[in-house]
Amino acid sequence: MSNIAIKRLLTAQEFNQAVELQKVYWGNDASNLVPRHMLHSLCHHGGHLLGACDGSRLVGFVMGFLGTTLDAEAPDADRTASNLLIMSKRMLVLPGYRGRSIGLKLKMAQRDIALKQGIDLVTWTFDPLLAANAHLNLRKLGAISRQFAVNYFDYSDSESLSADRLIVHWWVNGERARACASGCTSRRTLKQCLDENTPIVNVIEESGPAIAPRAWSELSDRDSLLVEIPSDIRHLDEHIPEVARRWRTHIRELMGRLIESGYVVYDFVSAVKERQRRAYYLLSRREYRA
Repeated sequence: MSNIAIKRLLTAQEFNQAVELQKVYWGNDASNLVPRHMLHSLCHHGGHLLGACDGSRLVGFVMGFLGTTLDAEAPDADRTASNLLIMSKRMLVLPGYRGRSIGLKLKMAQRDIALKQGIDLVTWTFDPLLAANAHLNLRKLGAISRQFAVNYFDYSDSESLSADRLIVHWWVNGERARACASGCTSRRTLKQCLDENTPIVNVIEESGPAIAPRAWSELSDRDSLLVEIPSDIRHLDEHIPEVARRWRTHIRELMGRLIESGYVVYDFVSAVKERQRRAYYLLSRREYRA
């Protein structure tokens, strides 16, 4: 394969390619796709669509548009211009191109745009059960999360668990983001966390599907915590859906409670234990600098 080039997509032909690429993940239902005319407007009025190209082939993209943290109807709403952010949406990479840091390159190109526009914050959401996304967002990019959204997209009851999201805040000019951009990502390991007596919040039954949180009284005075998630939720979704659903219900209840009580999700660690990949969020209650 040739080298992957990251570039801004600006033409109707490129937008058509992006629409087709979306169908790989979201099917042909028009209600799930961002159409060409919307991509055109977004990209020519402050937003962007960044493509990962293998020659003339589009193999991935990320889009972003200008937004604000403010609710215009709030009685104390301030000037929007002083609270601008970039809302990042729909980053995807074709399966055959994963493992080549294309997602990281797309996000770093998005960071460059934010810095050129004088915008400090890029935000997006991701499924808290997706270990690969957590690794990229928290560890490789230096983002954090202080918000857990239950049924973020307001799906029907049968789909609501799959719509739970962690809301990411990436302060692109902050200390963590600058370090990650220069290649100095987190070096913390699971062993280090355990050596420091960082407790694992959820107790997993090794021989079965049972999942349970520790008693809250055991955790109330701890500055740092580990929360385990499956290393491959998609495998569980496909092959053991009842276990996947149990995990989603568990993380909805647990992560929401931890964040409400003041913990910040700021790193992600994994390790092979007894020939199985295990994956953990690292949360902190200390005053945290992004």
